[in-house]
Amino acid sequence: MTELTHPLATVPRGELLSRAEADPLRPRFHFVSPAGWLNDPNGVSQWNGTYHLFYQYNPEGAFHHRIKWGHATSTDLVTWTDQPVALEPSDGPDADGCWSGVLVNDAGTPTLVYSGRLDGRELPCVAVGSPDLSSWTKDPGNPVIAAPPLGVEITAYRDHCVWREGSKWRQLVGSGIRHRGGTAFLYESSDLRSWDYIGPLLIGDASQGDPSDTDWTGTMWECVDLFRAGAGSLGSAPAEDSPDVLVFSAWDDGETRHPLYWTGRYAGDTFEPEALHSLDYGGRFFYAPQSFEDESGRRVMFGWMQEGRSDAAMVEAGWSGVMSLPRLTTLANDGTLEFAPVPEIDKLRRNHVSVPAQALESVGQTVNTGVSGNQLDLELEVHLAAGSEVRLGVLASTDGAEETAIVLSRAADGTPTGTLRLDRTRSSLNPGVDVEDKSGPVPMPDGRVRLRVLVDRSAVEIFANGKPLTARLYPTLGGERVTLGATAGSVRLLSFDAWTMAGVLEESRSLLPKRK
Repeated sequence: MTELTHPLATVPRGELLSRAEADPLRPRFHFVSPAGWLNDPNGVSQWNGTYHLFYQYNPEGAFHHRIKWGHATSTDLVTWTDQPVALEPSDGPDADGCWSGVLVNDAGTPTLVYSGRLDGRELPCVAVGSPDLSSWTKDPGNPVIAAPPLGVEITAYRDHCVWREGSKWRQLVGSGIRHRGGTAFLYESSDLRSWDYIGPLLIGDASQGDPSDTDWTGTMWECVDLFRAGAGSLGSAPAEDSPDVLVFSAWDDGETRHPLYWTGRYAGDTFEPEALHSLDYGGRFFYAPQSFEDESGRRVMFGWMQEGRSDAAMVEAGWSGVMSLPRLTTLANDGTLEFAPVPEIDKLRRNHVSVPAQALESVGQTVNTGVSGNQLDLELEVHLAAGSEVRLGVLASTDGAEETAIVLSRAADGTPTGTLRLDRTRSSLNPGVDVEDKSGPVPMPDGRVRLRVLVDRSAVEIFANGKPLTARLYPTLGGERVTLGATAGSVRLLSFDAWTMAGVLEESRSLLPKRK
């Protein structure tokens, strides 16, 4: 049995799988790596009918170190099959890690553009795949961009967005300009190997706002993603109601903050921003999102659900990191983005329970839901009178000592926007986990809210009228009760449906899967 020498590697590699599989907090219907460390989704795509999810992976242990590209495939975005590691460090520009990137179709040739790490810096590299995307060959000319732009003092430089525009390829590389703010550098190429620098697509202003604000744009933009929301494609003549969207994850001095997006117009060599929005109210718990358009024309997005427990706890458990459920990304009437789990997820539903519609007219009135479990899909529709609040509790222990609450509230003046809040103050008796409140605005023009909550052991994804809030939970008592009650004003429960969710991953997995 090989002992690892990394400072965090206290678990023998041979025990990683058994420890990870035995952890009661490990999700069962979200994708997780076989064991070890998982972070950013990479190369998310559909190729000849098969969905591909690549991801940042360290099979040596539950810590970030000499990252490889893990790989899984699916025919339905629900059940996933582990594939051989796609990329791993080798002598040259990626000797210290194969970091985040994308998959593009180069005239029928699957091609990865990714960040190779060497001696503390990251540079763009290319690899081409076999027809089934199971094996990859790195380009001998790597790195394909030799250095960041000359004369610019950067904070960091990595991660890629690549698309075809006319006869040319275009690429964004996430970065930041010191003493100014985050940015995405724009490049152009005819062959994905020789790139001409165009300039910054857009530069943020890190001096604006408080660094503690949930909409602070950071000193560097990671995992930039540019796409057209609505009709048309990048570079085409836009429809008036189809904004372009620039997604980025705000980063600052090694700290991952939160995903944001600009709506605006990409034209020529620049992006003209109109408005800045939060992508997910969970902040760093839905980080480094990447999206793609599938063969049916849907825009599908994945994000990395980071841990909220200590490094030592992750290493001890033998695993770290969860991939979000794939989300449909659509354009709302107000020009912002709406999100929902892909409908294919519904096939995992079992044991349906329905709660009758009813009024909750008094504060403290509760509903006997009859629902329990730690792998759940809950769908509710409620109406909140002005000044009302409703509280949905999940993973509640029988003694009430632990409970995580999803709270919807509507202002007393009946304004068309209410609030979604995740109250984790009693979610865990473990004092070492993150229990910070998360919240954000939700459109409630008539007081009605469609709420969907997916609980998968330590992972929770919440959608309220299309606005998402993602987080991690670490209950210690094994509670599974679901509670519902009014905590202010008058609330009417219009519908409540619940299902337990089946698991999706193979029972026996390998840290380094072999070709099948």
